Amino acid sequence: MQLEGKTAIVTGGASGFGEGIARAFAAQGARVMVADINGDGAEAIASNIGGLPAQVDVSDNTSVQKLANHAINTFGHLDILVNNAGITHLPQAMEDVTEDDFDRVLAVNAKSVYLTARHLVPHFKERGAGAILNVASTAGVSPRPRLNWYNASKGWMITATKAMAVELAPHGVRVNAINPVAGETPLLKSFMGEDTPETREKFLSTIPLGRFSTPQDMGAAATFLCSDAASMITGVAMEVDGGRCI
Repeated sequence: MQLEGKTAIVTGGASGFGEGIARAFAAQGARVMVADINGDGAEAIASNIGGLPAQVDVSDNTSVQKLANHAINTFGHLDILVNNAGITHLPQAMEDVTEDDFDRVLAVNAKSVYLTARHLVPHFKERGAGAILNVASTAGVSPRPRLNWYNASKGWMITATKAMAVELAPHGVRVNAINPVAGETPLLKSFMGEDTPETREKFLSTIPLGRFSTPQDMGAAATFLCSDAASMITGVAMEVDGGRCI
């Protein structure tokens, strides 16, 4: 029970890696607020793991402020924040990505980290404790062609993680990231462009361990980094990618 007595918010917790993290946290004793733009999905997962649901648009300041206030008022305090919500644009030449798609990717993948920090970092500072985990990507370390602005958003998240870690360390707050390779999540088809046996084989050939990341992989890594066992670890962007970035 690595997280017994801890309270946590997991954004994008209704599916994919976020669901895996929420399930792992709950299994390890945490009280989890499953936050997602898909309110029904958040309700279903929260009900299944004994957590609490919350509907949120992580790119919207008012929505994130409401989430932060709701979590603190409900739990009394917050120990862990997981910035997992993310989207991508379809694989295409960088100049062909529409401005609307670019803005949406940066709003969900980057601005959301700023917004949750704006509304929850003061709480962590006041308590002198807290763990923030950003779900970045191998795309921010070893970019794939035709996913240019998604790659850039995840590179931004990795740099933000390190900058946040340095600034918040004196306040007792740790900030880390995990870098998954693509996995069996709703975004997989978007990363590959099409989901065919041939496309999967080509994608998997770039991963030395020969398989995709799973929600369970992310849950295990996230649980460790947000637990007291990792109390000396901050500013790390841990690759959970089967060797993709070697």
